[in-house]
Amino acid sequence: MAQNSRTRSKTRLSRALGIALTPKAAAILEKRPYGPGQHGRTKRRADSDYAVRLREKQRLRAQYGIREAQLRIAFAEARRSAGLTGENLVEILETRLDALVLRAGFARTTAQARQFVVHRHILVDGKIVDRPSFRVKPGQLIHVKARSEGTEQFQVAAAGGHAEVLPKTPGYLEVELDKLQARLVREPKRAEIPVTCEVQLVVEYYAAR
Repeated sequence: MAQNSRTRSKTRLSRALGIALTPKAAAILEKRPYGPGQHGRTKRRADSDYAVRLREKQRLRAQYGIREAQLRIAFAEARRSAGLTGENLVEILETRLDALVLRAGFARTTAQARQFVVHRHILVDGKIVDRPSFRVKPGQLIHVKARSEGTEQFQVAAAGGHAEVLPKTPGYLEVELDKLQARLVREPKRAEIPVTCEVQLVVEYYAAR
């Protein structure tokens, strides 16, 4: 029952934000590309600048499945770094362990990737890491624990079972899916990160607060 409730919640959020957060939500968005509820089909008056920025910030949060406090911490780091703050922000979020587990094709959704990490199925350079927010550095190897490799969920992944619902593997990752391992070969760049977000609007949202 709880699983069905979470699925419905993700679907409603996907429709509200206009982005697919799960494969099921993607299928529903194709059929019903409008917001949820009885007023979903009706044309709304133009959103305020604040509402537009807020929605964009929510879209970014939802795609990485993170809390507001986590996004604020990442934003603060992005602002301190050289370069464009918005691009820095997405690049920082992309080096989270759960994000890279998803990009590598080990998991089907962000939520599943986070679950794999929390349940201690994932290692970095041979050591178990159970923090989804762990920041992976270039050169580090992400792989599935040997005792977990034979389970159905990882056998499906190793056979490429998630390929049809995930974006193409980005260039900053070298993946050996049959071995359930992936290496971050360099820092991600915003242009190649498969996240839908107008990052400047997120910067403007925080700058105005």
